[in-house]
Amino acid sequence: MKIALINENSQAAKNGVIYAALRKVVEPMGHTVVNYGMYQADDEAQLTYVQIGILAAVLLNSGAADYVITGCGTGEGAMLACNSFPGVICGHIEDPLDAYTFAQINDGNAIAIPFAKGFGWGGDLNLEYIFEKLFCEESGQGYPKERAVPEKRNKRILDDLKKVTYRPIADILREADRELVKGALSGARFTEYFFRDCRDSQLADVVKELLGE
Repeated sequence: MKIALINENSQAAKNGVIYAALRKVVEPMGHTVVNYGMYQADDEAQLTYVQIGILAAVLLNSGAADYVITGCGTGEGAMLACNSFPGVICGHIEDPLDAYTFAQINDGNAIAIPFAKGFGWGGDLNLEYIFEKLFCEESGQGYPKERAVPEKRNKRILDDLKKVTYRPIADILREADRELVKGALSGARFTEYFFRDCRDSQLADVVKELLGE
């Protein structure tokens, strides 16, 4: 699985800590981490939590990433922004139990972590424990196990409903504020990583059009 890490501007200084914790946990499981930044607080490309949603949606809908790890100060803004788009089911995760139950019950493909609220002594360990419980088992297996059948049914219902309630991502990107979208896709390594990993040629063409390439 290809896991994308995205940081917004208020928590960009923690990118290295988050990246290290994520790699430590998931690489031995056979997963790959792709760090889309922000990398430092003074990066030229400054991502807001709204732009996190745009970037996460582009990565997940194009197949450039299978999962997105993101967040902001409280995690709320990043979660709301991510869930504004088709093809994204993002949970707000504060601790390992949140991570495990979200993975098993809701079977999403993105999480938003509060990287400022409550992030004190031991914050890096909490991240490791979150990532361990998020990816320790195949997601969507249900919890508790006797609830697995109705939970899987509810997830299918949600997926089908989202197909009706959301517009195609290409239409959204073309009709949204052009500078807002370009800003979300202007990270230092975005074009290198995205075009290398993208599995949707039509969406890749839309991104090229928006970036003027």
